[in-house]
Amino acid sequence: MKRSDITELPDYFDYYINLNEDIELTEAFDQSLRQIDDVDIEELKRIGLKVYAKGKWTVNQIIQHLTDWERIWCYRTMLGARQEGSLPSGNDHIAMADNSNANDLTMEQLLAELRAVRVATKAMFDTYNHETLSANCRFKDTQMSVFAMGYNIIGHQLHHFNIIQERYSPLAD
Repeated sequence: MKRSDITELPDYFDYYINLNEDIELTEAFDQSLRQIDDVDIEELKRIGLKVYAKGKWTVNQIIQHLTDWERIWCYRTMLGARQEGSLPSGNDHIAMADNSNANDLTMEQLLAELRAVRVATKAMFDTYNHETLSANCRFKDTQMSVFAMGYNIIGHQLHHFNIIQERYSPLAD
């Protein structure tokens, strides 16, 4: 199945989902891993803890944010895939970023953790059959298919890597 096979796009998350190419989900996961592997670590080190505007996260915090939210979305996805029935509450991404120690970690550590989580996420999605991928994934005020959540997770990375490229890379000079 491809991204275009998603029949209902949830508000807000449609942006992340539509950042993906119209390719099979497993290939989208493979591309996302290549994107992590292709990160210019030396450039990110030159950026260091600089931000492009007051109050914005550092690149370290963005990478940690990606890892944290992927774990949260995988939990929510698993509940939907297993038809567990509970409705997970919302989470405060700002509090999570403020209370992470991302700025104390090396870029190698942050990217290694993100990659490990992505490999685990791909492995989880690889076990889902068509029926499971069609299951409803609900949380807070949102619902989408398990299948759509896969593209949402990948699109979230695409979004933040685009922000890093557009707004942070100029700070490396």
